[in-house]
Amino acid sequence: MNRGNGDGGGSERGGGGGYGYGYAHGPGRGGVNLPALRGHNEALLLDLLRGAGPAGLGRTELAARTGLTPQAVSKITARLGGEGLIAEAGRAVSTGGKPRTLLRLVPQARYAAGVHLDRDELRAVRVDLAGAVVAESRGALDFGVGPDAVVEEVVRALARVADPGGQPPLGVGVAAPGPLDHRAGVMGRVTGFPRWEGFPLREVLAGRLGMPVLLDKDTNAGAAAAAAGVADETDEADAAGRFRGASVYVHLGSGLGAGLRLGGEVYRGGRSGAGEFGHQVLRLDGPPCPCGARGCAEVLCLEAVAREDLAEAARIVGEGAANLVALLDVERVVLGGRVVARAPEVFLEGVRRVIAVRGAGAGPVRVALARAGVAEGAAELVLGPVFGRVG
Repeated sequence: MNRGNGDGGGSERGGGGGYGYGYAHGPGRGGVNLPALRGHNEALLLDLLRGAGPAGLGRTELAARTGLTPQAVSKITARLGGEGLIAEAGRAVSTGGKPRTLLRLVPQARYAAGVHLDRDELRAVRVDLAGAVVAESRGALDFGVGPDAVVEEVVRALARVADPGGQPPLGVGVAAPGPLDHRAGVMGRVTGFPRWEGFPLREVLAGRLGMPVLLDKDTNAGAAAAAAGVADETDEADAAGRFRGASVYVHLGSGLGAGLRLGGEVYRGGRSGAGEFGHQVLRLDGPPCPCGARGCAEVLCLEAVAREDLAEAARIVGEGAANLVALLDVERVVLGGRVVARAPEVFLEGVRRVIAVRGAGAGPVRVALARAGVAEGAAELVLGPVFGRVG
């Protein structure tokens, strides 16, 4: 690494105010003192300050964690402070010398919006830079009425969570049932809803809203939300305090799906089709599934939910999760969705039991409850590039 005395000054700024868009860095990332990477270095410092919370960090600690020179850190933080993104958080306790000034992220400096389009419900949120929800709208939705009517509902919901001061969000993340083409922003053949196939939801919403829109599967947004928080003390974490191992987010609501996080990023697959967790066949002679197969995890699980046998539903989720643990060496399973919220301990215990029985010889697997919803995850996908993250 070239540790020069520059601050990495240069242009190379993207959308959303230009704070790190287009740059990605993994668990072992560090600052780079090169002019073309100004956005990278700004994002890196913002990410560390986000992880530090209100207590903040000193410039010396920021330099030590990033490998940037103290001069570079001072110049970058001055610039970020001038743009209202960071502020002083007080002074550290003196250890004999002059007390260090601590810096913190200013959460209210920017916002992002997130939308969860479920088959029967729409939830929209506005979150600040720290990921905290500052406004929320929730209401019933009939996904089957078709794209045009649903687009109108989304526009109205976003108007209800808009900043009263008029500050537009950096963008809008929309999480919808899959399959869909994340790159093209086009809906796929959603099981039971053929009218949605081929609909360019991202383009249509961006035109209506006049701002950037990101479209992803609901389960991928859930995976992003699950990874956004600070890791537990026993987890392996990155410099900003986030879990960096392989994980899966399992969502049980009106359907059953999963989002994968591998190598520090949401894994979507080459064709955006990864994560069709609910359509793994668990019983060859099982009941028919709307996808065309028989004995899929989703149909078995939803049947158990319908007869109020949540323990059996948890066992089915556990069997599917154990398959992923064995296949991908997953280290953490995160459970979310409104059915899980009805009986969280039943699902925690049921999934843990199955994984423990089937995981003989493998390393420990943590099973936890999601701390945030899919709408928050959709907003997190918008915020990610601000902090130098993709997915």
